[in-house]
Amino acid sequence: MVRRTEYLERLVSWKDEQVIKVVTGIRRCGKSTLLKQYQELLREQGAAEEQIISINFEELEYEPLLEYHALYQYVKERLCPGKMTYIFLDEIQKVDGFQKVVDSLYVKENTDLYITGSNAYLLSGDLATLLTGRYVELSMLPLSFREYMEITGAQGDAAFAEYLKYGGLPYVASMEKTEEKVSTYLEGIYNTVIVKDIEDRQSRKESDPDKRKVTDITLLKTIARYLASVIGSQVSVKSVADYLTSNGRKVSPNTVDDYMEALAESFIFYPVERFDIVGKQVLKTNQKWYMVDLGLRGHILPRRNYDLGFSLENVVYFELLRRGYQVNIGKVGSGEVDFVAQKQGTLTYFQVTADMTAQETFEREMKPLRAIRDNYPKVVLTLDRFTPGDYEGIQVIQVTDWLLEK
Repeated sequence: MVRRTEYLERLVSWKDEQVIKVVTGIRRCGKSTLLKQYQELLREQGAAEEQIISINFEELEYEPLLEYHALYQYVKERLCPGKMTYIFLDEIQKVDGFQKVVDSLYVKENTDLYITGSNAYLLSGDLATLLTGRYVELSMLPLSFREYMEITGAQGDAAFAEYLKYGGLPYVASMEKTEEKVSTYLEGIYNTVIVKDIEDRQSRKESDPDKRKVTDITLLKTIARYLASVIGSQVSVKSVADYLTSNGRKVSPNTVDDYMEALAESFIFYPVERFDIVGKQVLKTNQKWYMVDLGLRGHILPRRNYDLGFSLENVVYFELLRRGYQVNIGKVGSGEVDFVAQKQGTLTYFQVTADMTAQETFEREMKPLRAIRDNYPKVVLTLDRFTPGDYEGIQVIQVTDWLLEK
């Protein structure tokens, strides 16, 4: 099993705290494995077997517990009086009415509750209202480049080329990587996320007459393919609708909005808002959308050309999320900064480019950073190894060196 040390440490830091631990992320990014590793850690620290209740709702033997009364009764009968009971409910969103179970278990003494889900719908609506101030979310992502190298044993530029090609899903990293095997595995995950998770989401919305239906899987895949092809570019609902219309599929902006929302909720795409650096405000128009795994992106896109710069940008965005930053796209005058990363009240500005060796590229990447008048750190990440250094306070760093920083 791939050991996700950083996520484990974050779970450990919340152990026995009176908050519900919610682990979210795309399917097969390692949520179930993380829970198993954490349970093993609890045993090593002295927790008895009867203190750990673990249910994975993807497994057939737990199908009778998909009814929330039955689930509650099952867990309640197994609580350890006078001792902490650690309760793990994996893919809990499959249980209709699970919010009631979570709420009831939370208020009981000596319970430490962990739940996972593969759809952001888990933390919207009723549950978010119910759990306000009572949960912490641990957003899980596929492997970082550093984790990928540790698992595969690959080194140097060859390792990074492999990472860009195959992505960071844990099983892909540990499998024998033939084109056919990787493609078959990614196809299965992609179809599961697009079809099964969207269907799950749809069934939960059936009872809400105000919610429009996401039922056309072909349209959903077309929009996903388009978003995958324009990562790093500004996108609006209207631009997606116009693209569909120009390709002979007239769809209303409202429908496009629903389908894009479904793709974001299933953690396959992450929309990023723009931030006016001068005005210090978030702009609600023309987001950028990044795809959670480059292996999946490569799988669904026809291989017509290779956009190394945008792939790098995608990698850097998710690495910033892993490091705990809140990330926006930066607008400075008529220029743009790839990322404005904020953590604990401090900003860092990032530009990302494949190569800085050409003078015109160097000037283009530096220009928006020079236009920013505050004193927060400014960084350019590049794949080339010739330009790194300090240029009047702007740091140019080789991107794989940055990705491998502890």
